[in-house]
This record gives sequence, structure tokens and C-alpha cells, in this order.
Amino acid sequence: MADEKSPSVTAEAAAAPVKLPGAFRKALDRVALWSRINSPWLVHFNSGSCNGCDIEILATLAPRWDLERFGVKLWGSPRHADVLVCTGPVTRLARERLVRVYEQMPAPKFVVAIGSCGITGGVFHGCYNIVGDIGEVIPVDVYVPGCPPRPEAIIDGVVQLLTKLKPPKPKRAAKAAAGSGDANATSGGGGGAA
Repeated sequence: MADEKSPSVTAEAAAAPVKLPGAFRKALDRVALWSRINSPWLVHFNSGSCNGCDIEILATLAPRWDLERFGVKLWGSPRHADVLVCTGPVTRLARERLVRVYEQMPAPKFVVAIGSCGITGGVFHGCYNIVGDIGEVIPVDVYVPGCPPRPEAIIDGVVQLLTKLKPPKPKRAAKAAAGSGDANATSGGGGGAA
């Protein structure tokens, strides 16, 4: 047995996508989408704000507002996160770091811009060290306005992002039958004489 070599996996074979039959691929895609919607991991990035939005994000994660009831978890590493939550205008120093954090996230990745400064530059718009808003540097999926936005607004923005990820519901057969069927059968009324 000493002369037998153990099989080794080459880098090309490890990087090649796994080919599954259609039914298995569809089931795997549905499970991945379900987990992405029901348990998104966030990573927070402050690109140069006054920390007002950061305090509100922490309040949103605290027990009073409890963003975790939607399955959301704040995570420290962008390599494991699904959603990038950004606050503040993008400064010249933070621009390269923001792009690097965004590129480290696995696909599909989503971005939420929090606060007026993150959306338009806010009170820092036009300053010498400001590149611009977050949308000028990386693509943004959801904007949450406010200076600073309330925890309810932040929760609403995250829920909007999660609802955007859900696939559209198929039309039910009952709705189709209601449009072409008998009026008495779908009205639910007694149908008595007047």
C-alpha cells in the first residue's frame, strides 16, 4: 500500500463549478435564496460620517428595536456578509477601503446607504476631502434617508431590501377563475330575491 498515491485535487478541479442535474440545481438555488432572505448577514462601514447614523444602527440592533427578529445578524467580516450597510459621505481616504470591502463580499451582494450624508453628501457636500455620496462609488440597492434616520426607518430599509429579494408570487388559480367565472359563485352572497 505504500506505493499507492492518494488522489490530489488540483486547483482547476477545485475551482470548477459543480454540475448538478436540473432538479437538484433548482432545489439548491431555492435553498440558497431562502437562506439569503431569512438570514442576511450585515457588515457596517462608516465612510466618514459624524457617527449619528452609527449610533442609530446600533440602537436598531439593540433589544428595543431588535432587527435580529428578521434573521439579520451584524458580522465583522465582509467575506461572510450579504449586505453592506454604509453611513456617511465617502472621503478620499475611505474611498479605496470602501471599494475593497465591497469587492471582498461574495456575490450576490447588496448595499444599503444610511442617512442623508450617505445619500447626497449631506452637510459635508462640497468639502475638499469628500469624493461624493456612496452611490457614486459603489452601486446602492436601498436608500434610508434621515439625519440621522430613526431605527424604524433603518428597519424599513432592510425589510425593503429583503422583499426585493423575494421571487414574485405565482398567480393563484382562484384569481383566474374569479375573472371568468359566475358572479354568484365568487361573490359569497346569499343570492336571495330582492
